[in-house]
Amino acid sequence: MDDEERRDPIPVLTAIDGNAVPEGALVSFITTRDRVRLRAAVWPALSGKPKGTVCVFQGRSEFIEKYFEVVGELRERGFSVAMVDWRGQGGSQRLVRNRMAGHVRSFADYDTDLETFMRDIVLPDCPAPFYGLAHSMGGLVLLRNATLRGIWFERAVCTAPLVDMPKGGLPWRSVFAVSRWLRRIGLGWIMLPRFIYDRMYNPVRAFPGNPLTSDASRFSRMVEILAADPSLAIGPPTFGWIASVGDAIEEIASERFHKNLQIPVLNIAAGMDKFVSTPAIEQLGKRMRIGGSIVLDGSRHEIMMEEDRIRDRFWAAFDSFIPGTSQ
Repeated sequence: MDDEERRDPIPVLTAIDGNAVPEGALVSFITTRDRVRLRAAVWPALSGKPKGTVCVFQGRSEFIEKYFEVVGELRERGFSVAMVDWRGQGGSQRLVRNRMAGHVRSFADYDTDLETFMRDIVLPDCPAPFYGLAHSMGGLVLLRNATLRGIWFERAVCTAPLVDMPKGGLPWRSVFAVSRWLRRIGLGWIMLPRFIYDRMYNPVRAFPGNPLTSDASRFSRMVEILAADPSLAIGPPTFGWIASVGDAIEEIASERFHKNLQIPVLNIAAGMDKFVSTPAIEQLGKRMRIGGSIVLDGSRHEIMMEEDRIRDRFWAAFDSFIPGTSQ
């Protein structure tokens, strides 16, 4: 934790032209049991009788501000909305000296973030029933927790959940093995070399040919938010993070996961995804006892940040799966 993070900060949300903070936001910091500070935000439903609360869980390197448009669309549907920045990214506390390093020791730490968020923010202050809407890494966190008895959510939707890496990129089996070895000898804090990250996975490279979205305005919005508040950004993941992803992917592939799944989950895959394996998401859906998977042809990785023609299909699937219940 750097000197800036040692001071008591004030929780804020960053607005830019065309991406104002939705009215009614309540922003706060919460502290986990292992003393990590997380930024959280809540919005009330626009209607007098909320249908419940949708908890939105972001992917790696993301931040609350990126989802303001989604927050508005959920509120228009009659839901309250709650969000949290995972540890090590967005407006939450960084975990290693280099604040640009995307680091975590284990996905169990993200479980702690989720538990703290639900205990301190959602359960006491948000209307039930609760639904999960998670993207990419957030989907992997949510899926792991969907096996817990007493899970807080009635249902969940995961867009492009990180259930396996795509083929044709890095030799991931070897990468996971090396990452676990580095973590074991105490070097998990080392970052993936920048030249690999920039060539294959840097989310803010130029729009043409980017792997995230085919919508130029939504891509530019993400870049402009980071330009307005560089403190929200992180860079390459550490080998500790990569090792933790490998561990979590193996959990989701296990028979134990499918046997213990507690809630219906709809996985929505992107047909042109270069970050996660679309075939693995399809296979996951086939194995699920409750839930399933669909593929949005033509979509890149960030389905909720895509062109309207793709987002319309996403929202149609969401609305049919999570109708909500008036209180």
